Amino acid sequence: MKKKGKTGNESVRVIPLGGLEQIGMNITAFETETSIVVVDCGLAFPEDDMLGVDLVIPDITYLKDNREKVKGFVITHGHEDHIGSLPYVLQELNVPIYATKLTMAIIENKLKEHNLLNFVKRKVVTYGQYINLGDFRIEFIRTNHSIADSAALALYTPAGVIVHTGDFKVDYTPVFGDTIDLARFGELGKKGVLALMCDSTNVMNPGFTMSERTVGKTFDAIFEENAKNRIIVATFASNVDRVQQIINSARRQNRKVVIEGRSMVNIVNTAVELGYIQVPDNMIISLEEMKNYTDDQLVLITTGSQGEAMAALSRIAASIHRKITIKPGDTVIFSSRPIPGNEKSVSKVMNELSQKGAKVIIQDTHVSGHACQEEIKLIYSLVKPKFAIPVHGEYRHLICQGELAQEMGVPKENVQILSSGEVLELKPDSAKVVGAVQAQGIMVDGLSVGDVGNIVLRDRQHLSENGLLVVVLTLEKGSNTILSGPDIVSRGFVYVRESENLMDECREVVNIALDRLYDRGITDWGRMKTEIKDTLNDYLWKKMKRNPMILPIIMEV
Repeated sequence: MKKKGKTGNESVRVIPLGGLEQIGMNITAFETETSIVVVDCGLAFPEDDMLGVDLVIPDITYLKDNREKVKGFVITHGHEDHIGSLPYVLQELNVPIYATKLTMAIIENKLKEHNLLNFVKRKVVTYGQYINLGDFRIEFIRTNHSIADSAALALYTPAGVIVHTGDFKVDYTPVFGDTIDLARFGELGKKGVLALMCDSTNVMNPGFTMSERTVGKTFDAIFEENAKNRIIVATFASNVDRVQQIINSARRQNRKVVIEGRSMVNIVNTAVELGYIQVPDNMIISLEEMKNYTDDQLVLITTGSQGEAMAALSRIAASIHRKITIKPGDTVIFSSRPIPGNEKSVSKVMNELSQKGAKVIIQDTHVSGHACQEEIKLIYSLVKPKFAIPVHGEYRHLICQGELAQEMGVPKENVQILSSGEVLELKPDSAKVVGAVQAQGIMVDGLSVGDVGNIVLRDRQHLSENGLLVVVLTLEKGSNTILSGPDIVSRGFVYVRESENLMDECREVVNIALDRLYDRGITDWGRMKTEIKDTLNDYLWKKMKRNPMILPIIMEV
């Protein structure tokens, strides 16, 4: 990258396309006159009002409009909220991906599933390595998180250095690998950092986040207390260090380990192959081999710690798993905290397990992968940024980190709280929002991307709350005389067999409406449908204070 003389015109634009005002769907574009690099490309899971939606992915319209400038995706770590959208986005914007070893292996699993592996350029990056992408030079810095090979990024731009922490914590005793490279953060701080984009997930929690290694001692104690029982542990598939600690505790009791849940099997296989999980030979067995062992010789590691309907543990709890049945005496450990919004689903699974005689344990078998206040302060004190741009959090988290940045010496006017889609222009001495781009989430339903929008969701909401009435008419071609009908079909509105009188009254209401139209000589189908809808709506609201979706269908013979 050529060093430009400081003319005061150097600038870089920071454009978050997701990941603000929410936990999830992290994706940020960094743009100069000739280049764009994109950090992360995550997905979000649907909110309660997104009926039937499977995933939410970022809107990359701005990137597609500027595709000739986009140099690549730079990925901080392998969690779904940072890599989950890549298979969808790469189909529309095929640019190279840069990531650390384990992160890339997890991405490759996803690309394989979507038949994209042979079409996408990939480069594995090591800590301390620089990559040059257009106007940008990017350095990967070692951090700790709840998945190995996590990285922070230093982006060297024409306007100055921007440090992006990714998701991180400061873990002095990590289960795998080395501790976070605080020295490098300090070196960057001494040379001068223009802006810090720091993880805000746990910013409201005082103190420090506990080391992941503390969980291992808790597992040892629980395994000792339940030495005669079969043990089932539910955790996040991507928490490779947690899986390692469960395997360590199982090894001390000479137990065999069964891995269950598609995402868990994929990630554990990848991590074992690459050496990120150490497992003694023949310790992991298949579901079919379980019958050869007694309860005190088995540990099952499964997905479903968040109560997800189709995850392994939920299916086991609901007795719909093909090969695993809960029996009295089983010990089930939830090694995670419910993500906000998932509490009801988790409670439901816990209750179902308890009803079947299982002992459910939720004590101290989880620590967060995100930094609390003191660790965030440590990063600010090392990096000494001129501008603070809080990321990865809901609005309240971003505000809280803005206040913490001010405590650490960042002037109030230099704290930039952005919304997804806003364009922040950074210069060596200034930062201001200069516009906005399209940045709404795009909904994925089954195999369809983007064909479910607000209108479809509104219809689904209406149907779910009020049900459906279909009015069917058959007209004679040419004369538009009614040959049969109106027939009325009801779904989710009333139970038809017990509401025959109501159906007869509805038919009568439709007949009267049609007679009115014929008297005025109106046989236009559009007008007929509108009249049927309006008249029936008025009638049902007056009679029942309910307004089902009314769907008139007119056929011609």
